Amino acid sequence: MAMAWGQCELFPKASESEIQRTKFLLGKYINMISLMKDFEKFEADLKQVAIDGEVARRIDQEDLHADKTANATILIEKQRWVYQQYSLYTQQLWRAFMLIRDDEAKKAVDYRYMKGYSYKETLLFFRYSLSDSTIRRKITEGIESMANTLKLMGFFEQDSVGF
Repeated sequence: MAMAWGQCELFPKASESEIQRTKFLLGKYINMISLMKDFEKFEADLKQVAIDGEVARRIDQEDLHADKTANATILIEKQRWVYQQYSLYTQQLWRAFMLIRDDEAKKAVDYRYMKGYSYKETLLFFRYSLSDSTIRRKITEGIESMANTLKLMGFFEQDSVGF
């Protein structure tokens, strides 16, 4: 499939809305990781609830248990879908993070978003080596670098579902 020259850029620059989207997703990164781990830990339990409900429905032949089974099945499918979305987001964010070339920007983004510390905690962590304004600038540079990488990877085109 041929592509017109104007449709592809070798070094695309993220728009302001894409930078804001990256910042938003970075702010959710730790929560997404935690929820994914929770799902992995309890997925078997959720499946067992669905199985137990189906066995009880077959024994009792009551509609009440059938609703329990259906609800458990719907819940597990919804959670699996959310897990898959979070997995996509966190993997792409991690890839973009690993490609930040400025070490100070990478460290600032790591501490602030990938490790989940607050802005104030991040400032306190770096206070002896960098000024507050430099830390703020490095975080911004890191987010912009990640947004540019995500744009290059086509992330924003596939991120139409979003939250």
